[in-house]
Amino acid sequence: MEVKTLEEFNEAVKSGKVLVDFWATWCGPCMMMGEQIEAELVPAHPEVKIVKVNVDEAPELAVEFGIMSIPALFTYDGGVKKGEFVGVTPIKSLVASLGLI
Repeated sequence: MEVKTLEEFNEAVKSGKVLVDFWATWCGPCMMMGEQIEAELVPAHPEVKIVKVNVDEAPELAVEFGIMSIPALFTYDGGVKKGEFVGVTPIKSLVASLGLI
């Protein structure tokens, strides 16, 4: 799911286990991280909602959350932020942050 406003963001993360991916189309590491999420995280943990924020299309969200480098990945559980990662991150770190191991 792609979000572009703070309202959409807040609605997306308010319940369940959520991974937020701040990314851009020109960012090679972002593309690599996105592929890993789709290939490894999604099949193993379909209960995790993946929320994508394209920083070029939603610059106000990038500012709101202090995004200085991408990919930036936030994990939420029940609306509570559990983790924040910058750069290509091992899937097992994201899964651990979501309390799935």
